[in-house]
Amino acid sequence: MVGKVCGTGSYVPAHVMSNDDLARIVDTNDEWIRERTGIGRRHIIDGETTSYMAGQAAKKALEQSGIDPEEIDIILLATSSSETVYPCAACEVQKMIGAKHAAGYDLNAACTGFVMAFNAAQAYISAGFCRTVLVIGAESMSNMVDWTDRGTCILFGDGAGAVILRAAEGAPVHMAAHSDGKKGVALTGLSRHRKDWEKEPEDGSVKESFIHMDGQAVFKFAVRKVPEIIEEVLEESGTGLDEIDYFVLHQANRRIIEAVARRLKTDIGKFPMNLEEYANTSAATVPILLDEMNRGGMLKKGQKIMTAGFGAGLTWAASLFEW
Repeated sequence: MVGKVCGTGSYVPAHVMSNDDLARIVDTNDEWIRERTGIGRRHIIDGETTSYMAGQAAKKALEQSGIDPEEIDIILLATSSSETVYPCAACEVQKMIGAKHAAGYDLNAACTGFVMAFNAAQAYISAGFCRTVLVIGAESMSNMVDWTDRGTCILFGDGAGAVILRAAEGAPVHMAAHSDGKKGVALTGLSRHRKDWEKEPEDGSVKESFIHMDGQAVFKFAVRKVPEIIEEVLEESGTGLDEIDYFVLHQANRRIIEAVARRLKTDIGKFPMNLEEYANTSAATVPILLDEMNRGGMLKKGQKIMTAGFGAGLTWAASLFEW
């Protein structure tokens, strides 16, 4: 048995911050951001929480699927920015949607999180442990960036996406995942221990849990490892590159996606992008894009979809499945 997608949903905050809005905060401008990233706007929470957005995306996926929330066996929620450590955001979603028979837990693999969670869901279904799985990616990245650091604050946005997987007969799902902890310093989100808060910083400033990134190192990592893992999955599955209908990649940077397409010698038209509107929503990028493609009529039964995520850890993962 495999997990077939039978419903998708997404949620993004109504509050929008354009590149011009950012230019009033840090030394940047719309042309500079678009040229280097492809980002034009980002949606930012205004009272919402990570679990709230996840719940809204889940409700939309459930509505489309026609599945009763009580039929869900497990909720896997990929996030690195939940408003609470516990209860986990997955349990908060369980409460919101009334999935009273579901187990639930959060999974933190940063921007790779949704693909990792999707792969885990497929493993649960294949093993017969679950029949119906709710997989969510949700992030409040605006809570984690330093809004005085133009190198990172221009990149991120907030949002959530969800898919419902239901056990069914079908073509096998092919997956791969890797990590390289030795290079994890290239992208970190650090928080200070309680004892550190008792000490006043020498410059009088207060630093919280901010993202720090070596942009060049992350770029080089992504454009090398994403094509490699796609080729790994293709080889393992015996699938030709030209058989893939869409490559749904983590929406980090337009230049990364274009570089991956070039390395694979594949039509960029097979690489849908929505980062101009939403920026990098970390674990939420892939499910938000899948929901837009699904509701926009792009996805048809039997199409071969390759998803891939990459991010902090360093981590990277891919999944090949039939719609």
